[in-house]
Amino acid sequence: MAMKQVLIIDETPLFRDYVKDKLVTDKILVESALNHYDGAKKMHTILPDLLILDATFPFEELLDFLQRKASNPNTARIPVILSGPVLEHGQIAQLAPYRIIKYFNKPIKIDVFFETIGQLLQTAIPIDTTPCILETHVNNNIIFVEISQGLNREKITLLRYRISELITANNITAPKIVLMMTALTLSFVDGMNLELLLGSILADMRIRDKNVKVLTFDKYTKQLIAGHPEFAGIETSTDVSSFIREVVPKSQDIYDMAELTNMHLLTATDENDEGSVQMRFRSDVSQGSESAADAGVDMYIKVAIIDDDSITRAVLQKAFSVINARSELFENGADFLSVIKSKSYDVVVLDILMPGLNGFDILTALRDLEYPPVVIVYSSMSNRESVIQALSLGAKSYLIKPLKPEAVVQKAQELLGLTRNV
Repeated sequence: MAMKQVLIIDETPLFRDYVKDKLVTDKILVESALNHYDGAKKMHTILPDLLILDATFPFEELLDFLQRKASNPNTARIPVILSGPVLEHGQIAQLAPYRIIKYFNKPIKIDVFFETIGQLLQTAIPIDTTPCILETHVNNNIIFVEISQGLNREKITLLRYRISELITANNITAPKIVLMMTALTLSFVDGMNLELLLGSILADMRIRDKNVKVLTFDKYTKQLIAGHPEFAGIETSTDVSSFIREVVPKSQDIYDMAELTNMHLLTATDENDEGSVQMRFRSDVSQGSESAADAGVDMYIKVAIIDDDSITRAVLQKAFSVINARSELFENGADFLSVIKSKSYDVVVLDILMPGLNGFDILTALRDLEYPPVVIVYSSMSNRESVIQALSLGAKSYLIKPLKPEAVVQKAQELLGLTRNV
């Protein structure tokens, strides 16, 4: 049986190269092009079984490309997968005649993407389904990588391309990598995947092993790094708080420092560029949330607002309602903890100074959950030690009062991987 052939037209190196390598591994022939001019020539020459086309260039140019494709009987039959920004309804209608099988909004959930390719080519494309949360964030010249639950080979391989994308997009000349693995316990059966993870981080020639730091409590991880010649320069540490103090300059203004707290992850790296693919797969979120995100509409966000000040609760609730989020209000930590095991929230906005249980107590309790929500600390406490303590306990961002409620909502959207101005 003849091998299937795919043509990828996309200028994004991470997306183009990662997809190409994955399909080639699964015995699918792949050609790639940087733009639709070069892609049009290759399409007419090789007549692929599937065209994967980037739609980020002007819509008029996209229509022109598709019209030219449709006008040639040899290329008109080729099915197309498009990927790009959210389209307007009118634009979607204009694409209908051109054999567009599916449109993926970027950043793409890769597992859903490959599932669609496999269906179109009638070829099995295996995907590692090991539960794994792997997220990246960059601040100045430091790229933070957080991994928990397990080691998923698809995500680890994707990380190699994601790091290179971050270095290039942020013009980092001397990149440093902080790998946060404090939630993982591994054994020798994870050895190959751990080596793949560390190798993916060092794959970019701009990264030197002495600039890679690993935060881990795991004995096996420390032993493998210490005994492996390729990773000899990598340093491991077990003290999260001390490490945060090292990477946060003592002279740094507290407001800058609050922005730096996004290093403790599960957030998009850049407000203006989330990249071409998601590090989260469909299995990482609920089906309802996944389908909404793929459709390019707002996700249904569930928010818990914990603050003893009634005015703060009210203004935050109103601000979140603008993005169709539903908020539950709690005037103290005890009331919140009484429901947290029976209810799930996407975001928790948390004050530190409250009577009874304070914000640090809440953060400590949330660490015991299997799938803890994203926590944004919103507090008038602006001292350095409070920020560091909140980060060490799992907060994803630390915002200092007073701040416009819209800014809190915007931060929540960034942490959830959503982009919309409020």
